[in-house]
Amino acid sequence: MHEFSLHSGNKAGIQEALKALSAADGNALDATIERIYHPDARWFGSHPINEQQGTDSIKEIWQRLRRSFPDMERRDSIFLVGTSGSTEYAAAVGIYQSNFTADWLGVPATHGVAHLRYGEVHELVDGRISHTYALWDLLDLLRQAGIWPIAPSLGAELAWPAPATADGVRFGGEDAELSASSIALVHAMHQGLFRFDQKDLDSMQQHKYWTRNFLWYGPAGIGTARGMGGYRAHHQAPFLRAFPDRSGAGHYIHMGCGNYAVTGGWPSVQATHTGPGWLGLAATGKNVTMRVMDFYRIENGLIAENWIPLDIIDALLQLGTDVLERVAHIRGRPNSRL
Repeated sequence: MHEFSLHSGNKAGIQEALKALSAADGNALDATIERIYHPDARWFGSHPINEQQGTDSIKEIWQRLRRSFPDMERRDSIFLVGTSGSTEYAAAVGIYQSNFTADWLGVPATHGVAHLRYGEVHELVDGRISHTYALWDLLDLLRQAGIWPIAPSLGAELAWPAPATADGVRFGGEDAELSASSIALVHAMHQGLFRFDQKDLDSMQQHKYWTRNFLWYGPAGIGTARGMGGYRAHHQAPFLRAFPDRSGAGHYIHMGCGNYAVTGGWPSVQATHTGPGWLGLAATGKNVTMRVMDFYRIENGLIAENWIPLDIIDALLQLGTDVLERVAHIRGRPNSRL
C-alpha cells in the first residue's frame, strides 16, 4: 500500500514517510524502503555513494548509515512539495541528528551527538519515490569529528539555521502566482550570473536580486557569508577567478513554492579550473562538473536567504585532491603507492 501522494489529501505523507525511514532499522528499514521506493529507483548521492539503482542498493546505503547513527532523527528546516513541469517533487534541507557511534564512509565516529547536514530532492511517480538526489555534507561531518583535510574556509563554518521566518515546511496549496514569481526571480538572478564580463563583478548586477543583508549558506569548505560584500569576498570572487568559463549544465528541478524556490542539477555547473584560489588550490587546468542544489527564501521580491548543498568532495576529486584519502592519511593509514 502506498503511503503518500501529492494527489491525495495527505500531502504531508511524504515527509512522514521519510521520517519513518530515518528512524527505522534492521528489517523494518528494509520494509520501509520497499514500501516507499519503486523497485528500480535511482539514487544520486554525495561521493563516495554516488549513483546507485534499485532498492537493494538503497537499503545498503541506509543500513550502513543507521549502523553508525543508531538513534537517528530527521529534522527538516525546509520541506517543499510541488511540481516542476509535470513532475512531482519533495525537496528538503535539514539535519540527521544522532549519536555518531561507528565510523561511516571514512569519517571517524565522534561517540557523541553529531549532525549530518543534507539537501534532498525526491522525485515522485505514482505515489512512490523514483529518484532521490541526496547531497549529504561529509566535509561538515569531518569538521565535527575534529578533522579538516583541506584549506581553511573563507566563509564562516557554522550550523545552517532554519529560515528566519520559521515557515520553511510547506505541503503545497501555495498561491500559484507567488510561486511562479519566486522561481522567475531565481531564473532572472541565474541569467544575471552568466552576464559576467570576466572583468567586473558589477557586470552581473546581482544587487537587483538580493536583499541588503541576505545570508548565503554555503557548503563546508566555503562557509556562510552575509550581504553582497561577504558573498563576493568569500565565494563569488574566488570561484570566478578559478572558473572564469563556468556555465550551466542543466537543472532537473525548477520549483516555486510560495515565497520559496528550489533548483538542482546533476550536475548543474561545468567549468575549467584555470585560475588559483578556490578552496586554496592552484589552477589544475582540469574540467570539472558540480552537483549542486539551491534553496531560496524570497522576501518582498528579493532573495533573503540561500542554502547551497554542494558535493565539495566530488568536485575536489575531479581536480586531483582525494579528500577521503587525505583523511585516511591523517588517521594513520597513508597511501604509499605511487
